[in-house]
Amino acid sequence: MNDLDQSWQEFQHAHQIRRLAADWLKAFETALASRDAMSLGTLFHDDAHWRDVLAFTWHITPFAGRESIATRLAAEQARIGAHGFHLPHDRKPPRRVKRLGIDSIEAIFEFSTAEGRGAGLIRLSPAAEVGARKAWLLSTTLDALTGHEEKIGANRPTGAAYSRNFGGDNWADMRQKASAYDDREPAVLVIGGAQAGLSIAARLNQLGVDTLVVERWPRIGDSWRKRYHSLALHNSIHINHLPYMEFPPTWPKYIPKDMLGNWFEFYADAMEINCWTDTEFVGGAWDDEATCWTARLRRSDGSERVVHPRHLVFANGVSSYPVIPDLPGLDEFEGQVIHSENFDSGAVWTGKKALILGTGSSANDIALDLHSHGVSTTLVQRGSTTVVSIDPSARLNEAIWDEGGPLEDCDLIVASATPPLIIKAYQAVARRMYELDSEMIEGLKRIGFRHDFGEDETGHQMKYFRRGGGYNLDAGSSDLMIRGQLGLLQYERIERFMADGALLNDGSMVPADLIVLATGYYPQQELVRRALGEEMLARIGPVWGIGADGELSNMFKRTPQQGLWFIAGGLAQCRINSKYLALQIKAMELGKLGPL
Repeated sequence: MNDLDQSWQEFQHAHQIRRLAADWLKAFETALASRDAMSLGTLFHDDAHWRDVLAFTWHITPFAGRESIATRLAAEQARIGAHGFHLPHDRKPPRRVKRLGIDSIEAIFEFSTAEGRGAGLIRLSPAAEVGARKAWLLSTTLDALTGHEEKIGANRPTGAAYSRNFGGDNWADMRQKASAYDDREPAVLVIGGAQAGLSIAARLNQLGVDTLVVERWPRIGDSWRKRYHSLALHNSIHINHLPYMEFPPTWPKYIPKDMLGNWFEFYADAMEINCWTDTEFVGGAWDDEATCWTARLRRSDGSERVVHPRHLVFANGVSSYPVIPDLPGLDEFEGQVIHSENFDSGAVWTGKKALILGTGSSANDIALDLHSHGVSTTLVQRGSTTVVSIDPSARLNEAIWDEGGPLEDCDLIVASATPPLIIKAYQAVARRMYELDSEMIEGLKRIGFRHDFGEDETGHQMKYFRRGGGYNLDAGSSDLMIRGQLGLLQYERIERFMADGALLNDGSMVPADLIVLATGYYPQQELVRRALGEEMLARIGPVWGIGADGELSNMFKRTPQQGLWFIAGGLAQCRINSKYLALQIKAMELGKLGPL
Protein backbone atom coordinates (compact mmCIF):
# COMPACT_ATOMS: atom_id res chain seq x y z
CA MET A 1 0.00 0.00 0.00
CA ASN A 2 1.46 3.36 -1.01
CA ASP A 3 1.21 6.51 1.08
CA LEU A 4 -1.65 7.88 -1.03
CA ASP A 5 -3.74 4.73 -0.55
CA GLN A 6 -3.05 4.72 3.17
CA SER A 7 -4.02 8.39 3.50
CA TRP A 8 -7.24 7.72 1.59
CA GLN A 9 -8.12 4.80 3.87
CA GLU A 10 -7.41 6.88 6.96
CA PHE A 11 -9.64 9.65 5.58
CA GLN A 12 -12.46 7.19 4.89
CA HIS A 13 -12.06 5.68 8.37
CA ALA A 14 -12.20 9.11 10.04
CA HIS A 15 -15.20 10.07 7.89
CA GLN A 16 -17.05 6.90 8.92
CA ILE A 17 -16.38 7.54 12.61
CA ARG A 18 -17.54 11.13 12.28
CA ARG A 19 -20.72 10.05 10.46
CA LEU A 20 -21.59 7.52 13.18
CA ALA A 21 -21.19 10.17 15.89
CA ALA A 22 -23.13 12.75 13.87
CA ASP A 23 -25.96 10.29 13.21
CA TRP A 24 -26.28 9.58 16.94
CA LEU A 25 -26.35 13.30 17.77
CA LYS A 26 -29.03 13.90 15.12
CA ALA A 27 -31.21 11.11 16.53
CA PHE A 28 -30.56 12.40 20.05
CA GLU A 29 -31.64 15.95 19.19
CA THR A 30 -34.79 14.70 17.47
CA ALA A 31 -35.76 12.57 20.47
CA LEU A 32 -34.87 15.38 22.87
CA ALA A 33 -36.98 17.90 20.99
CA SER A 34 -39.99 15.58 21.23
CA ARG A 35 -39.35 15.19 24.98
CA ASP A 36 -40.09 11.49 24.51
CA ALA A 37 -38.31 9.55 27.23
CA MET A 38 -38.94 6.24 25.47
CA SER A 39 -37.31 7.45 22.24
CA LEU A 40 -34.40 8.88 24.18
CA GLY A 41 -33.95 5.61 26.01
CA THR A 42 -33.40 3.69 22.78
CA LEU A 43 -30.19 5.66 22.22
CA PHE A 44 -28.52 4.45 25.44
CA HIS A 45 -27.24 1.16 26.77
CA ASP A 46 -29.03 -0.16 29.86
CA ASP A 47 -26.07 0.68 32.11
CA ALA A 48 -25.31 4.07 30.57
CA HIS A 49 -24.01 7.07 32.52
CA TRP A 50 -24.67 10.80 32.22
CA ARG A 51 -22.90 13.62 34.05
CA ASP A 52 -24.46 17.03 33.72
CA VAL A 53 -22.54 20.10 34.78
CA LEU A 54 -25.01 23.02 34.87
CA ALA A 55 -26.25 22.66 31.28
CA PHE A 56 -29.52 20.81 32.01
CA THR A 57 -29.78 20.78 35.81
CA TRP A 58 -27.91 23.91 36.99
CA HIS A 59 -26.00 21.54 39.25
CA ILE A 60 -23.24 18.95 39.09
CA THR A 61 -25.43 15.91 38.67
CA PRO A 62 -24.52 12.30 37.87
CA PHE A 63 -27.04 9.77 36.55
CA ALA A 64 -26.79 6.01 36.01
CA GLY A 65 -29.10 3.76 34.01
CA ARG A 66 -30.93 4.31 30.74
CA GLU A 67 -34.34 4.97 32.29
CA SER A 68 -33.23 7.62 34.77
CA ILE A 69 -31.16 9.37 32.08
CA ALA A 70 -33.96 9.45 29.51
CA THR A 71 -36.59 10.53 32.02
CA ARG A 72 -34.51 13.43 33.37
CA LEU A 73 -33.41 14.59 29.90
CA ALA A 74 -37.03 14.71 28.72
CA ALA A 75 -38.14 16.56 31.85
CA GLU A 76 -35.41 19.21 31.72
CA GLN A 77 -35.72 19.83 27.97
CA ALA A 78 -38.96 21.80 28.40
CA ARG A 79 -37.03 24.38 30.45
CA ILE A 80 -33.63 24.50 28.77
CA GLY A 81 -34.54 23.90 25.12
CA ALA A 82 -31.26 22.26 24.11
CA HIS A 83 -30.66 22.33 20.36
CA GLY A 84 -28.05 22.67 17.65
CA PHE A 85 -26.06 19.58 18.61
CA HIS A 86 -23.07 19.31 16.27
CA LEU A 87 -19.48 18.12 15.97
CA PRO A 88 -17.23 21.19 15.93
CA HIS A 89 -14.33 21.24 13.50
CA ASP A 90 -11.98 23.12 15.82
CA ARG A 91 -11.93 20.51 18.62
CA LYS A 92 -10.64 16.97 18.93
CA PRO A 93 -12.28 14.97 16.13
CA PRO A 94 -14.36 11.86 16.81
CA ARG A 95 -12.07 8.85 17.21
CA ARG A 96 -11.94 5.25 18.28
CA VAL A 97 -10.73 4.73 21.85
CA LYS A 98 -10.74 2.05 24.50
CA ARG A 99 -12.03 3.36 27.82
CA LEU A 100 -12.51 1.04 30.80
CA GLY A 101 -11.94 -1.84 28.41
CA ILE A 102 -14.80 -0.79 26.09
CA ASP A 103 -14.05 -0.19 22.42
CA SER A 104 -15.84 3.08 21.73
CA ILE A 105 -16.31 6.01 19.44
CA GLU A 106 -15.57 9.10 21.50
CA ALA A 107 -16.75 12.48 20.25
CA ILE A 108 -16.82 16.01 21.59
CA PHE A 109 -19.93 17.96 20.62
CA GLU A 110 -21.36 21.42 21.15
CA PHE A 111 -24.93 22.67 21.54
CA SER A 112 -27.03 25.62 22.64
CA THR A 113 -29.65 26.10 25.35
CA ALA A 114 -32.02 28.84 26.43
CA GLU A 115 -29.26 30.12 28.73
CA GLY A 116 -26.08 29.72 26.71
CA ARG A 117 -23.68 27.46 24.91
CA GLY A 118 -22.68 24.00 26.00
CA ALA A 119 -20.15 21.31 25.22
CA GLY A 120 -20.19 17.61 25.93
CA LEU A 121 -18.89 14.16 25.20
CA ILE A 122 -20.39 10.90 24.00
CA ARG A 123 -18.93 7.43 23.98
CA LEU A 124 -20.71 5.01 21.68
CA SER A 125 -20.28 1.25 21.57
CA PRO A 126 -21.95 -1.49 19.49
CA ALA A 127 -25.53 -2.45 20.35
CA ALA A 128 -27.39 -5.72 19.77
CA GLU A 129 -28.77 -4.43 16.48
CA VAL A 130 -26.32 -4.98 13.62
CA GLY A 131 -24.39 -1.81 12.89
CA ALA A 132 -26.09 0.17 15.66
CA ARG A 133 -24.22 2.27 18.21
CA LYS A 134 -25.62 3.32 21.57
CA ALA A 135 -24.17 5.65 24.18
CA TRP A 136 -22.71 4.26 27.37
CA LEU A 137 -21.52 7.74 28.41
CA LEU A 138 -22.97 11.20 27.90
CA SER A 139 -21.70 14.38 29.45
CA THR A 140 -23.17 17.87 29.09
CA THR A 141 -21.56 21.03 30.44
CA LEU A 142 -22.47 24.69 30.31
CA ASP A 143 -19.67 26.53 28.51
CA ALA A 144 -20.91 30.13 28.40
CA LEU A 145 -23.91 32.33 29.20
CA THR A 146 -25.39 34.04 26.15
CA GLY A 147 -24.49 37.71 26.13
CA HIS A 148 -22.04 37.26 28.99
CA GLU A 149 -19.21 35.36 27.34
CA GLU A 150 -15.69 35.52 28.74
CA LYS A 151 -13.71 38.59 27.66
CA ILE A 152 -11.06 36.61 25.82
CA GLY A 153 -9.85 36.30 22.24
CA ALA A 154 -12.01 38.29 19.83
CA ASN A 155 -14.15 39.34 22.81
CA ARG A 156 -11.19 40.87 24.64
CA PRO A 157 -11.48 44.44 26.07
CA THR A 158 -10.55 47.28 23.76
CA GLY A 159 -8.49 49.07 26.41
CA ALA A 160 -10.15 52.33 25.42
CA ALA A 161 -10.72 53.26 29.06
CA TYR A 162 -7.00 53.95 29.56
CA SER A 163 -5.23 53.71 26.19
CA ARG A 164 -3.70 57.10 25.29
CA ASN A 165 -5.78 58.67 28.06
CA PHE A 166 -3.67 61.85 28.13
CA GLY A 167 -4.23 63.80 31.30
CA GLY A 168 -6.26 61.01 32.91
CA ASP A 169 -5.70 57.72 34.70
CA ASN A 170 -3.49 55.19 32.97
CA TRP A 171 -3.72 51.41 33.42
CA ALA A 172 -1.61 51.39 36.60
CA ASP A 173 -3.73 54.14 38.16
CA MET A 174 -6.93 52.28 37.36
CA ARG A 175 -5.59 49.01 38.74
CA GLN A 176 -4.58 50.70 41.99
CA LYS A 177 -8.01 52.26 42.40
CA ALA A 178 -9.82 49.04 41.49
CA SER A 179 -7.86 47.09 44.11
CA ALA A 180 -8.43 49.63 46.89
CA TYR A 181 -12.24 49.27 47.02
CA ASP A 182 -12.57 52.78 48.43
CA ASP A 183 -15.76 53.49 46.48
CA ARG A 184 -17.56 50.13 46.30
CA GLU A 185 -18.01 46.65 47.75
CA PRO A 186 -16.73 43.52 46.01
CA ALA A 187 -19.41 41.23 44.64
CA VAL A 188 -17.25 38.24 45.57
CA LEU A 189 -14.73 37.80 48.37
CA VAL A 190 -12.28 34.94 47.76
CA ILE A 191 -10.35 33.65 50.77
CA GLY A 192 -6.96 32.33 49.71
CA GLY A 193 -4.55 33.38 46.97
CA ALA A 194 -3.08 30.10 45.73
CA GLN A 195 -4.24 27.99 42.77
CA ALA A 196 -7.90 27.77 43.85
CA GLY A 197 -8.36 31.45 44.66
CA LEU A 198 -6.47 32.71 41.62
CA SER A 199 -8.32 30.36 39.28
CA ILE A 200 -11.79 31.40 40.41
CA ALA A 201 -10.85 35.09 40.53
CA ALA A 202 -9.44 34.97 36.99
CA ARG A 203 -12.61 33.28 35.71
CA LEU A 204 -14.89 35.78 37.46
CA ASN A 205 -12.89 38.69 36.09
CA GLN A 206 -13.51 37.50 32.55
CA LEU A 207 -17.24 37.32 33.30
CA GLY A 208 -17.31 40.86 34.66
CA VAL A 209 -17.88 39.93 38.31
CA ASP A 210 -16.06 42.27 40.71
CA THR A 211 -13.85 40.01 42.84
CA LEU A 212 -11.43 40.59 45.72
CA VAL A 213 -8.90 37.96 46.85
CA VAL A 214 -7.47 38.10 50.37
CA GLU A 215 -4.26 36.28 51.24
CA ARG A 216 -2.88 36.12 54.78
CA TRP A 217 0.76 35.90 53.64
CA PRO A 218 2.77 39.01 52.64
CA ARG A 219 2.97 38.01 48.97
CA ILE A 220 0.83 36.02 46.56
CA GLY A 221 2.61 32.68 46.21
CA ASP A 222 3.94 32.62 49.77
CA SER A 223 1.64 29.71 50.62
CA TRP A 224 3.98 27.68 48.40
CA ARG A 225 7.24 29.55 48.98
CA LYS A 226 7.03 28.99 52.72
CA ARG A 227 6.68 25.23 52.47
CA TYR A 228 9.65 22.91 52.99
CA HIS A 229 12.82 23.80 51.14
CA SER A 230 13.00 20.87 48.72
CA LEU A 231 9.34 20.72 47.67
CA ALA A 232 8.38 20.34 44.00
CA LEU A 233 5.07 19.34 42.43
CA HIS A 234 4.49 15.60 42.23
CA ASN A 235 2.62 15.71 38.93
CA SER A 236 3.67 16.90 35.48
CA ILE A 237 3.64 20.48 34.30
CA HIS A 238 1.37 19.88 31.30
CA ILE A 239 -1.66 19.13 33.48
CA ASN A 240 -1.10 22.02 35.90
CA HIS A 241 -1.68 25.19 33.87
CA LEU A 242 -3.88 27.89 35.35
CA PRO A 243 -6.83 29.27 33.33
CA TYR A 244 -5.92 31.36 30.26
CA MET A 245 -2.12 31.20 30.75
CA GLU A 246 0.06 28.14 30.24
CA PHE A 247 3.46 27.75 31.84
CA PRO A 248 6.44 28.59 29.61
CA PRO A 249 7.60 25.62 27.49
CA THR A 250 11.08 26.02 28.99
CA TRP A 251 9.93 25.10 32.48
CA PRO A 252 10.81 21.79 34.18
CA LYS A 253 8.49 18.81 34.21
CA TYR A 254 8.04 18.99 37.99
CA ILE A 255 7.80 22.61 39.11
CA PRO A 256 9.75 23.68 42.25
CA LYS A 257 7.68 25.40 44.90
CA ASP A 258 9.38 28.80 44.66
CA MET A 259 9.06 28.82 40.89
CA LEU A 260 5.36 28.12 41.28
CA GLY A 261 4.96 30.79 43.95
CA ASN A 262 6.59 33.38 41.70
CA TRP A 263 4.31 32.35 38.84
CA PHE A 264 1.25 32.83 41.03
CA GLU A 265 2.38 36.36 41.85
CA PHE A 266 3.01 37.13 38.18
CA TYR A 267 -0.30 35.52 37.20
CA ALA A 268 -2.29 37.63 39.66
CA ASP A 269 -0.76 40.77 38.19
CA ALA A 270 -1.14 39.68 34.55
CA MET A 271 -4.76 38.61 35.05
CA GLU A 272 -5.57 41.90 36.84
CA ILE A 273 -6.76 40.15 39.98
CA ASN A 274 -7.58 42.43 42.90
CA CYS A 275 -5.55 41.07 45.83
CA TRP A 276 -5.06 42.17 49.41
CA THR A 277 -2.05 40.42 50.92
CA ASP A 278 -1.16 40.43 54.62
CA THR A 279 -4.93 40.23 55.10
CA GLU A 280 -6.80 37.49 56.95
CA PHE A 281 -10.50 36.69 56.90
CA VAL A 282 -11.36 36.45 60.60
CA GLY A 283 -15.12 36.00 60.53
CA GLY A 284 -18.36 36.64 58.79
CA ALA A 285 -22.14 36.49 59.05
CA TRP A 286 -24.88 36.25 56.45
CA ASP A 287 -27.51 38.98 56.35
CA ASP A 288 -30.77 37.45 55.11
CA GLU A 289 -32.42 40.81 54.60
CA ALA A 290 -29.59 42.45 52.68
CA THR A 291 -28.61 39.10 51.01
CA CYS A 292 -24.92 39.70 51.56
CA TRP A 293 -22.13 38.87 53.98
CA THR A 294 -20.61 41.01 56.66
CA ALA A 295 -16.99 39.91 56.40
CA ARG A 296 -14.23 41.01 58.78
CA LEU A 297 -10.76 41.32 57.34
CA ARG A 298 -7.71 41.89 59.54
CA ARG A 299 -4.45 43.31 58.22
CA SER A 300 -1.07 42.33 59.63
CA ASP A 301 -0.84 45.74 61.37
CA GLY A 302 -3.95 44.86 63.40
CA SER A 303 -6.33 47.18 61.55
CA GLU A 304 -9.64 45.79 60.31
CA ARG A 305 -11.88 46.39 57.33
CA VAL A 306 -15.45 45.16 56.93
CA VAL A 307 -16.72 44.35 53.44
CA HIS A 308 -20.15 43.21 52.30
CA PRO A 309 -19.84 40.79 49.37
CA ARG A 310 -22.80 38.85 48.02
CA HIS A 311 -20.62 35.77 47.66
CA LEU A 312 -17.97 34.24 49.90
CA VAL A 313 -15.62 31.70 48.32
CA PHE A 314 -13.38 29.59 50.54
CA ALA A 315 -10.33 28.82 48.41
CA ASN A 316 -7.77 28.00 51.06
CA GLY A 317 -7.15 24.31 50.47
CA VAL A 318 -8.53 20.83 50.98
CA SER A 319 -7.17 20.91 54.52
CA SER A 320 -7.30 23.66 57.11
CA TYR A 321 -5.51 23.88 60.43
CA PRO A 322 -2.71 21.45 61.33
CA VAL A 323 -3.57 18.55 63.60
CA ILE A 324 -1.34 18.44 66.69
CA PRO A 325 -2.05 15.09 68.34
CA ASP A 326 -1.99 14.66 72.11
CA LEU A 327 0.70 12.00 72.39
CA PRO A 328 1.77 10.59 75.77
CA GLY A 329 4.91 12.26 77.05
CA LEU A 330 5.39 14.54 74.04
CA ASP A 331 5.28 17.60 76.29
CA GLU A 332 8.26 16.16 78.18
CA PHE A 333 10.46 15.97 75.05
CA GLU A 334 13.38 18.38 75.42
CA GLY A 335 14.23 18.58 71.71
CA GLN A 336 12.26 20.51 69.12
CA VAL A 337 8.76 19.52 68.04
CA ILE A 338 7.38 21.03 64.83
CA HIS A 339 4.46 20.29 62.57
CA SER A 340 5.35 19.47 58.97
CA GLU A 341 3.67 22.76 57.96
CA ASN A 342 6.52 24.63 59.65
CA PHE A 343 9.41 22.48 58.45
CA ASP A 344 11.83 24.26 56.13
CA SER A 345 15.15 22.46 55.74
CA GLY A 346 17.23 19.76 57.40
CA ALA A 347 20.43 21.77 57.01
CA VAL A 348 20.41 22.93 60.66
CA TRP A 349 20.02 19.34 61.89
CA THR A 350 23.11 17.77 60.32
CA GLY A 351 24.53 15.08 62.58
CA LYS A 352 21.37 14.95 64.72
CA LYS A 353 18.56 12.40 65.04
CA ALA A 354 14.96 12.90 63.91
CA LEU A 355 11.65 11.10 64.29
CA ILE A 356 8.88 11.85 61.79
CA LEU A 357 5.34 10.88 62.80
CA GLY A 358 3.56 9.96 59.61
CA THR A 359 4.23 8.16 56.34
CA GLY A 360 2.38 10.34 53.83
CA SER A 361 3.96 12.41 51.08
CA SER A 362 5.01 15.30 53.30
CA ALA A 363 6.56 12.94 55.86
CA ASN A 364 8.54 11.11 53.19
CA ASP A 365 9.70 14.27 51.44
CA ILE A 366 10.85 15.70 54.76
CA ALA A 367 12.63 12.43 55.53
CA LEU A 368 14.49 12.68 52.21
CA ASP A 369 15.47 16.26 52.98
CA LEU A 370 16.73 15.38 56.47
CA HIS A 371 18.60 12.31 55.18
CA SER A 372 20.29 14.36 52.46
CA HIS A 373 21.64 16.67 55.19
CA GLY A 374 23.12 13.82 57.21
CA VAL A 375 20.32 13.51 59.75
CA SER A 376 19.65 10.03 61.17
CA THR A 377 15.94 9.81 60.38
CA THR A 378 13.18 7.38 61.32
CA LEU A 379 9.62 7.46 60.06
CA VAL A 380 6.92 6.41 62.53
CA GLN A 381 3.97 4.72 60.81
CA ARG A 382 0.61 5.23 62.51
CA GLY A 383 -1.68 3.76 59.84
CA SER A 384 -1.64 1.81 56.61
CA THR A 385 -0.39 3.88 53.68
CA THR A 386 -0.70 3.72 49.90
CA VAL A 387 2.67 4.16 48.21
CA VAL A 388 2.95 5.07 44.53
CA SER A 389 6.00 5.97 42.48
CA ILE A 390 5.82 9.47 41.03
CA ASP A 391 7.07 8.17 37.71
CA PRO A 392 5.81 5.96 36.16
CA SER A 393 2.82 5.05 38.36
CA ALA A 394 1.38 8.41 39.45
CA ARG A 395 1.65 9.59 35.86
CA LEU A 396 -0.99 7.02 34.87
CA ASN A 397 -3.61 9.47 36.18
CA GLU A 398 -2.38 11.96 33.58
CA ALA A 399 -3.29 9.64 30.69
CA ILE A 400 -6.00 11.83 29.13
CA TRP A 401 -3.72 14.87 29.04
CA ASP A 402 -0.87 12.70 27.72
CA GLU A 403 -3.00 11.96 24.66
CA GLY A 404 -2.43 15.54 23.54
CA GLY A 405 -4.78 17.99 21.90
CA PRO A 406 -6.16 21.26 23.26
CA LEU A 407 -6.08 21.53 27.04
CA GLU A 408 -9.76 22.56 27.02
CA ASP A 409 -10.72 19.32 25.28
CA CYS A 410 -8.68 17.17 27.66
CA ASP A 411 -10.32 18.93 30.61
CA LEU A 412 -13.76 18.28 29.13
CA ILE A 413 -13.01 14.57 28.78
CA VAL A 414 -11.72 14.36 32.36
CA ALA A 415 -14.84 16.15 33.65
CA SER A 416 -17.19 13.75 31.83
CA ALA A 417 -16.87 10.73 34.11
CA THR A 418 -19.54 9.86 36.66
CA PRO A 419 -18.55 8.59 40.13
CA PRO A 420 -19.08 4.87 39.36
CA LEU A 421 -16.91 5.17 36.27
CA ILE A 422 -14.25 7.04 38.23
CA ILE A 423 -14.17 4.19 40.75
CA LYS A 424 -13.73 1.60 37.98
CA ALA A 425 -11.01 3.67 36.33
CA TYR A 426 -9.05 4.13 39.55
CA GLN A 427 -9.34 0.44 40.36
CA ALA A 428 -7.88 -0.41 36.95
CA VAL A 429 -5.13 2.17 37.38
CA ALA A 430 -4.32 0.90 40.89
CA ARG A 431 -3.87 -2.63 39.52
CA ARG A 432 -1.46 -1.32 36.91
CA MET A 433 0.34 0.73 39.55
CA TYR A 434 0.92 -2.40 41.57
CA GLU A 435 2.41 -4.12 38.53
CA LEU A 436 4.80 -1.23 38.02
CA ASP A 437 5.65 -0.77 41.72
CA SER A 438 5.45 -4.38 42.91
CA GLU A 439 9.15 -4.67 43.71
CA MET A 440 9.05 -1.51 45.83
CA ILE A 441 5.80 -2.45 47.56
CA GLU A 442 6.93 -5.98 48.39
CA GLY A 443 10.21 -4.59 49.67
CA LEU A 444 8.34 -2.26 52.00
CA LYS A 445 6.18 -5.10 53.26
CA ARG A 446 9.28 -7.18 54.05
CA ILE A 447 10.52 -4.51 56.46
CA GLY A 448 7.12 -4.31 58.18
CA PHE A 449 5.61 -1.36 56.34
CA ARG A 450 1.81 -1.49 56.26
CA HIS A 451 0.59 -0.90 52.73
CA ASP A 452 -2.88 -0.76 51.18
CA PHE A 453 -4.61 0.24 47.94
CA GLY A 454 -7.52 2.09 49.55
CA GLU A 455 -10.78 0.83 50.97
CA ASP A 456 -12.02 -0.41 47.56
CA GLU A 457 -8.60 -0.76 45.91
CA THR A 458 -8.91 2.57 44.12
CA GLY A 459 -5.42 3.64 45.18
CA HIS A 460 -4.22 7.03 46.34
CA GLN A 461 -6.49 9.24 44.24
CA MET A 462 -9.74 8.27 45.98
CA LYS A 463 -7.96 8.56 49.33
CA TYR A 464 -7.27 12.16 48.36
CA PHE A 465 -10.91 12.79 47.51
CA ARG A 466 -12.23 10.99 50.57
CA ARG A 467 -9.84 12.15 53.27
CA GLY A 468 -7.13 14.34 51.74
CA GLY A 469 -4.28 12.04 52.73
CA GLY A 470 -3.12 8.53 53.60
CA TYR A 471 -0.69 8.08 50.71
CA ASN A 472 2.86 8.79 49.60
CA LEU A 473 3.83 9.81 46.10
CA ASP A 474 7.27 8.35 46.42
CA ALA A 475 10.31 10.43 45.48
CA GLY A 476 12.87 7.85 46.65
CA SER A 477 12.33 7.42 50.38
CA SER A 478 10.90 3.91 50.02
CA ASP A 479 14.12 2.60 48.53
CA LEU A 480 16.08 4.18 51.38
CA MET A 481 13.77 2.52 53.92
CA ILE A 482 14.12 -0.85 52.24
CA ARG A 483 17.91 -0.51 52.28
CA GLY A 484 17.90 0.56 55.92
CA GLN A 485 19.14 4.09 55.32
CA LEU A 486 15.89 5.51 56.64
CA GLY A 487 14.42 3.94 59.75
CA LEU A 488 10.86 2.64 60.07
CA LEU A 489 9.05 2.30 63.39
CA GLN A 490 5.46 1.27 63.99
CA TYR A 491 3.73 3.65 66.40
CA GLU A 492 2.27 0.75 68.38
CA ARG A 493 5.80 -0.05 69.59
CA ILE A 494 6.06 3.33 71.34
CA GLU A 495 4.99 3.38 74.97
CA ARG A 496 5.54 7.13 75.43
CA PHE A 497 7.85 9.97 74.57
CA MET A 498 10.58 11.00 76.96
CA ALA A 499 12.94 13.94 77.32
CA ASP A 500 15.44 12.50 74.85
CA GLY A 501 13.27 10.45 72.47
CA ALA A 502 10.74 7.63 72.30
CA LEU A 503 10.51 4.87 74.90
CA LEU A 504 9.47 1.58 73.31
CA ASN A 505 7.33 -1.12 74.83
CA ASP A 506 10.36 -3.38 75.24
CA GLY A 507 12.15 -0.79 77.36
CA SER A 508 14.58 0.38 74.70
CA MET A 509 14.92 4.01 73.58
CA VAL A 510 14.93 5.62 70.17
CA PRO A 511 16.85 8.87 70.74
CA ALA A 512 15.82 12.04 68.93
CA ASP A 513 16.74 15.72 68.76
CA LEU A 514 13.82 16.61 66.49
CA ILE A 515 10.26 15.33 66.19
CA VAL A 516 8.32 16.30 63.07
CA LEU A 517 4.55 15.88 63.30
CA ALA A 518 3.51 15.00 59.74
CA THR A 519 0.09 14.32 61.20
CA GLY A 520 -2.09 16.07 58.67
CA TYR A 521 -4.74 18.74 58.92
CA TYR A 522 -8.30 19.19 60.03
CA PRO A 523 -10.81 19.05 57.17
CA GLN A 524 -12.31 22.20 55.68
CA GLN A 525 -15.23 22.06 58.08
CA GLU A 526 -12.87 23.40 60.73
CA LEU A 527 -12.34 26.52 58.63
CA VAL A 528 -16.09 27.06 58.52
CA ARG A 529 -16.54 26.39 62.22
CA ARG A 530 -13.90 28.90 63.29
CA ALA A 531 -14.82 31.60 60.77
CA LEU A 532 -18.60 31.28 60.48
CA GLY A 533 -19.67 29.37 63.59
CA GLU A 534 -21.21 26.07 64.57
CA GLU A 535 -24.67 26.96 63.29
CA MET A 536 -23.36 27.61 59.78
CA LEU A 537 -21.31 24.41 59.86
CA ALA A 538 -24.43 22.44 60.79
CA ARG A 539 -26.38 24.11 58.00
CA ILE A 540 -23.99 23.30 55.15
CA GLY A 541 -22.74 19.87 56.23
CA PRO A 542 -19.54 18.19 55.02
CA VAL A 543 -17.06 19.98 52.78
CA TRP A 544 -14.83 17.82 50.56
CA GLY A 545 -15.15 14.05 50.95
CA ILE A 546 -17.60 11.99 48.90
CA GLY A 547 -21.30 12.78 49.18
CA ALA A 548 -24.30 10.50 48.74
CA ASP A 549 -24.28 11.10 44.97
CA GLY A 550 -20.61 10.15 44.68
CA GLU A 551 -19.54 13.73 43.94
CA LEU A 552 -17.37 15.87 46.21
CA SER A 553 -19.47 17.36 49.00
CA ASN A 554 -20.31 21.06 48.60
CA MET A 555 -17.43 21.64 46.19
CA PHE A 556 -17.65 23.84 43.07
CA LYS A 557 -21.43 24.20 43.39
CA ARG A 558 -24.19 25.84 45.39
CA THR A 559 -24.26 24.90 49.05
CA PRO A 560 -27.20 24.93 51.50
CA GLN A 561 -26.11 28.47 52.47
CA GLN A 562 -26.81 31.14 49.87
CA GLY A 563 -23.65 32.91 48.70
CA LEU A 564 -21.23 30.40 50.25
CA TRP A 565 -18.94 28.46 47.91
CA PHE A 566 -15.90 26.19 48.10
CA ILE A 567 -13.12 25.44 45.65
CA ALA A 568 -9.99 23.40 46.37
CA GLY A 569 -7.70 20.74 44.97
CA GLY A 570 -4.71 20.44 42.69
CA LEU A 571 -4.02 22.90 39.90
CA ALA A 572 -5.84 20.88 37.22
CA GLN A 573 -8.87 20.38 39.44
CA CYS A 574 -9.04 24.11 40.19
CA ARG A 575 -8.60 25.05 36.54
CA ILE A 576 -11.43 22.76 35.41
CA ASN A 577 -13.94 23.48 38.16
CA SER A 578 -13.30 27.21 38.50
CA LYS A 579 -15.07 27.64 35.16
CA TYR A 580 -18.25 25.98 36.41
CA LEU A 581 -18.18 27.75 39.77
CA ALA A 582 -17.73 31.13 38.07
CA LEU A 583 -20.65 30.47 35.72
CA GLN A 584 -22.93 29.73 38.68
CA ILE A 585 -21.94 32.92 40.49
CA LYS A 586 -22.44 34.95 37.30
CA ALA A 587 -25.84 33.34 36.76
CA MET A 588 -26.87 34.28 40.30
CA GLU A 589 -25.68 37.84 39.73
CA LEU A 590 -27.87 37.95 36.63
CA GLY A 591 -30.89 36.54 38.45
CA LYS A 592 -30.87 33.38 36.33
CA LEU A 593 -30.06 31.08 39.25
CA GLY A 594 -31.40 31.15 42.77
CA PRO A 595 -30.17 29.54 45.98
CA LEU A 596 -30.70 25.85 46.62
